[in-house]
Formats: sequence, structure tokens, C-alpha cells
Amino acid sequence: MKKALTLIQLLAFIAVLLVGFSAGADDRKYRRTIENYSMPDVVLVNQNGAKVRFKELMQSKPVIVDFIFGTCTTICPILSVSFANLQQKLGSNSQKVQLVSISIDPENDTPKVLKEYLKRYRSKPGWDFLTGTRSDIDKVMYAFNAYIPNKMSHFPLTLIRSPGDGKWIRIFGLMGSAEFISECQKVGIL
Repeated sequence: MKKALTLIQLLAFIAVLLVGFSAGADDRKYRRTIENYSMPDVVLVNQNGAKVRFKELMQSKPVIVDFIFGTCTTICPILSVSFANLQQKLGSNSQKVQLVSISIDPENDTPKVLKEYLKRYRSKPGWDFLTGTRSDIDKVMYAFNAYIPNKMSHFPLTLIRSPGDGKWIRIFGLMGSAEFISECQKVGIL
């Protein structure tokens, strides 16, 4: 009887582990939704120190946006590798898509920091890293329903504006580069 009870306990423990493992696997998948956003009319600063009217940048061509900061060592490098891989895949057509990384740490992300960050990822023209006043950065985060009060509580978010209908594909969670490329293909960027 004692052996039977121990076996049942062991099986129950394994079942709990399996359920927990499969739930964890589902949690790692990204969520994709289609959204409409209204862009704020703010002026930000790019990695070269040039002023950029954000609203105009969002309308020029297909756009992909993420929110990162220069000293991040967690999710930001993963998001940036996806941008770098996309530019590599696009090759000489890399400027046909506007990649925009927006600093969530404008107090520390100066144009010099932004430029050094992009250099690490061998960025090509067509990828801008923007900073600005805290107020303007907050307006952009609110516009994309991506506001966070503290950079340490940031989350993986990629936004792709469909060139056909202007709708935004909101991707919450981390994607592998192949999944990111696939998402770009779905909206006709590749």
C-alpha cells in the first residue's frame, strides 16, 4: 500500500511538472494582434543628432518599431538582432523599410549612445534610433499602448505597419529571427 501511494504521488508530481512545462511553453509564444494607432506630432532626435518629426517618419514607407534602451542587456539585444537580420536579408533594399528603435531611457540615451548602439549591430541606413524629451517619448509610448513607467519593467514589443492598409501588427513577446522575417513577409515587406 505504501509503495502504491508513493507511485501515485510520483505520477501526480510528474503530471504537475508536465502541465507546468507545457503551460510555460505556451507562454513563450508571441501574441499577434492588428491595431490602429494615431501618431503624436512630436519632434525626436536620431542617432546623428538630427531632429525628426515622428509623425512624418511613420508615414513615409513600411515601418517597424520597437522600444529599447542603450544599456539593456536582456530583451533589447534580441529585438535589435532581428532588425539587423532583416536589414541583412533586404540587402541593397534595406532602405525600403524604415526601422525605428525608440529609446525608453531618454535621460541617458544621447545621440552618441544611440550611434554606438547601432554600430554594434552593423546597422545600415534605414534604421533610426530615436530619443527626445521624457514627455515626447511618453507620448509615443502611450500612442502605441506601450507605456512603461520604468525602463527595468520593459517588455518585448514589435510593431509592423502594413504597407497595404496602414494597420499595425502588434507583436507582443520575443520572436526568433525566422518568425520575425515571416511576420514581415505576411504584410508584404519582403
